Amino acid sequence: MRKYFIYFGILAGILSCTSPNNTENDTGKETEPTGDTLSDDSLITLVQKQTFQYFWDGAEPNSGLARERIHIDGEYPQNDENVITIGGSGFGLMAVLVGIHNEFITKEEGLARFEKALNFLDKIDRFQGAWSHWYFGDTGEPKAFSEADDGGDIVETAFMAEALICIREYYKNGSNAEKEIAAKADELWKGINWDFYRNGKDLLYWHWSPKHGWGMNHSIHGFDECMIAYILGASSPTHAIPAEAYHKGWARDGTIRTSITKYDIPTVLKHNAKEGEIGPLFWAHYSFLGLNPMGLSDQYANYQDVVTNHTKINIAYAKENPKQFKGYGADKGWGWTASYSTNGYNAHHPDNDPTGVISPTAAISSIPYTPKESISFMRYLKDNIGDMVWGKYGFYDAYSESENWYPQRYLAIDQGPMVVMIQNYKDGFIWDLFMGAPDVQDGLKKLGFSTPQD
Repeated sequence: MRKYFIYFGILAGILSCTSPNNTENDTGKETEPTGDTLSDDSLITLVQKQTFQYFWDGAEPNSGLARERIHIDGEYPQNDENVITIGGSGFGLMAVLVGIHNEFITKEEGLARFEKALNFLDKIDRFQGAWSHWYFGDTGEPKAFSEADDGGDIVETAFMAEALICIREYYKNGSNAEKEIAAKADELWKGINWDFYRNGKDLLYWHWSPKHGWGMNHSIHGFDECMIAYILGASSPTHAIPAEAYHKGWARDGTIRTSITKYDIPTVLKHNAKEGEIGPLFWAHYSFLGLNPMGLSDQYANYQDVVTNHTKINIAYAKENPKQFKGYGADKGWGWTASYSTNGYNAHHPDNDPTGVISPTAAISSIPYTPKESISFMRYLKDNIGDMVWGKYGFYDAYSESENWYPQRYLAIDQGPMVVMIQNYKDGFIWDLFMGAPDVQDGLKKLGFSTPQD
């Protein structure tokens, strides 16, 4: 379960300082046409381009990586304004590739950003090749996520490794300068000691610290956002984990399969949640920014069904709207994931929706799975709520029409998937880079996966 459950409870008091009626525009906001004046392609590109700016103009300047959060209202947790997030930065580096691909920035600008970012990643402390969850961008020093979580984080590292593989594949046949970036990305990827994070067992552990060792004792089992860690662990050319770790650890010796349904829709896999519940929608996004679920299957599931059904359950919940929250509907507001909330931070899902908080990234990042409903959601926001949810870096992190709550705040982990998944919906750009990597193909075969190309 995502570690934000632990930390962000302390932000409740901070977030409550944001007036629920505060709809003042930030000075960087662009005036844009309403959704109904735009074609589908123009609308999704508008959302993608403005969200991309979080990782471009909004990047921490010394590292070139993604700030953990940007608060337009200016209120931050102590010493947090320049903290960078490794997982969110992985999403951000994939977003920079998207920016080059769409000519939001020039090839030269993109290459310079990668040089800065990868050099920073090479210099900061690593823990058996894994990065910490957070670093101070101005100094490069790790920032502890919690008292015992002050070392390597193999899941955040996996999100970064997704990006490194895509960067390598994008540049490997380019100019000399581009080949140098490809080589640096490859070196960083191959330096991750996935096997160490097994702690000698047939599973992965999330954390290791030089001070606390395996004290967090957080073993990783499916199904949640961590699937990519097992895929990459099996794919590593230098520090691979055995296939048994995936089957015994992640898949729980096959008990990951389930017959549980929600709204008569099969969940296919048992979510790493309370019995009978599903998890937040980022579980259908983070691993699948690079890993293409369309037609991907193994002995446990067809992953296109897993992620599409997860999304359709969210839509069915919005349509039923059992608590009669304002603005819910299959063609209105829907989508629940980990985001800011009226009480600080919460991992929202249909079984955990106390105050009608919707997270735009949930529906928008699901666009490859449910394009009609995702685009309808974007139009609903642009045409019906407008500037209350739209700002300098695209849609704000979360809102509640029922609570009249519209904080002007962003989180990297929520902004990044929108940019990448919109592109995957358009042309499969990031999916093609990642899935085309020879080491990834080897890892998938090792674990018994099949793809439409097989």
